[in-house]
Amino acid sequence: MSKVDVVLGSFYGDEGKGKIIDYLSQKADFSVRCSGGNNAGHSIEIDGKKFAFHLIPSGILNEGTIAVIGNGVVVNPEVLLEEINNLKENGYKVDNLRISDKAHVIMPYHVQMDKLQEELRDSKIGTTHRGIGPVYCDKYERCGIRMGDLVTGRYEKQLRTNIENKNKIFKMYGFEEFDADEVIKKYNEYARKLKEYVVDTVTLLHSALENNKKILCEGAQATLLDIDFGSYPFVTSSNPTIGGICTGTGIGARYIGEVYGVLKAYSSKVGEGPYITEQNNEIGDTIRELGHEYGTTTKRPRRCGWLDLVALKYAAMVNGLTGLAINHVDTIGKLDKIKLCIGYKVDGKISMDFSTDIDYINKCEPVYEEFEGNFGDISNCKTREELPEKAQKYLNRIEEIVKVPIKFIGIGAGRDAMIVCK
Repeated sequence: MSKVDVVLGSFYGDEGKGKIIDYLSQKADFSVRCSGGNNAGHSIEIDGKKFAFHLIPSGILNEGTIAVIGNGVVVNPEVLLEEINNLKENGYKVDNLRISDKAHVIMPYHVQMDKLQEELRDSKIGTTHRGIGPVYCDKYERCGIRMGDLVTGRYEKQLRTNIENKNKIFKMYGFEEFDADEVIKKYNEYARKLKEYVVDTVTLLHSALENNKKILCEGAQATLLDIDFGSYPFVTSSNPTIGGICTGTGIGARYIGEVYGVLKAYSSKVGEGPYITEQNNEIGDTIRELGHEYGTTTKRPRRCGWLDLVALKYAAMVNGLTGLAINHVDTIGKLDKIKLCIGYKVDGKISMDFSTDIDYINKCEPVYEEFEGNFGDISNCKTREELPEKAQKYLNRIEEIVKVPIKFIGIGAGRDAMIVCK
C-alpha cells in the first residue's frame, strides 16, 4: 500500500470531498488539509447531524486519526476556535489536532482588503470576502505572519508595520482603519488558546512516514479554481491541485499512491467566470433544489448544469487521477432525462481539448449525449451491480471517456450512503 493517498476536487469545488475523506480517514493515521482557508467548506452528515468544516480536516471525527492543518493553509484563528468549540460541544475530543507553525494567519485587515479589492474590480471575481487572497499576497510579499510567530508573540512588530501600511490604503478609500493595540490584544488571546496545537508538521509527517503510518491528504476547492490551472482570474489564491499537496505539507511526490478525484453526477459552481455546461434555466433550478446546492461557506445558490467530461479529463490529466468518486448519483437519477457533455464543438469540429483561454471558451458549444433518468430508490444498493441498468449505463460512459475507474459512488447524504467499488 502507498503511504499517502490524496483526495482532490475535480471541478469548481463543493463536490462532496468531505464524505470521501471521512470514509478514507477511518483507515488513516493522519488526515491532512493542505491548502486554502475558510473560503472552503467540507460537509459531513453523521447520525443525522451535519458538520461543516472550513479549516479543520474532516478526519478529526475519527478517533485515533491525527488531524493536521498543513503549512499551505491560511488560518483565521477566530473561525478555527469556533470549529474547535463546536466539536467539543458535540462530544468530540480535539487533542488530536495539529497546526503547522508555518501556516499563515489571516488578520482583520486581510478581510477588509478582500472586500475593498472586490469593490474596485470592474469585473467581479466573486470572492468569499474571507481575506484569503490578501493573506496569500502578504505571504509572497514576505510580510506575512505565521502561526509560529503568533503563538510565540514575535509577530507584534511585523503586525504594527503591516497595519500602518494597510491603514494608508484604507484611509484613501474611506474604509475603517485598524488599531494595532486592539488587534494585538485579540490575537494574543487567540494565541493562548491555540498554542498547544501548533507544531512543526513537516517533521511530524515525515516521522509518520518513517514509521509506516498511513496519511490522507485533502485538497480544498478544486481543479478549475487552481491559481495556475483553473479558469483564471476566476480562481482561488492557492493550488488545490496535486502540486499543492506537496508544497502544502512538505511530503515528497514519491510517497503518493492513490489520487482520487471527487465529482458530482452533475456539476455546480459558486462565483463568477465561465461555465460551459451551465443550465441557467428550469433544469438548473431543478438540480439546485434536488441537490440542495447552496454554498457551505457563503450560503450562495450555486450555478448548476450537466456533467462536463472534457473538463473532467483535464482534471484527470493535471492531477494524475487514479480513481473517481462520484456523488449525487441519487440526485441526478430523479430527473427524467440526463445529459452528459462528451465534447466541445469548436469551429465546426468536435474536440476533447479543455482550455482556460477565454477566447477558446467563448467558441465552445457543449456536445451532449442523453441518458434515461428515473433511477428510482437506490439508497439500499450495496454494490455497483445492484444499481439499475440506467444508472450503470451513465456511469460506464463516464469511465469509458475519461479512462479513470470509478471507485466510490455516492447514493445519499449520510455517512454510509456510498458504494465502495471493488
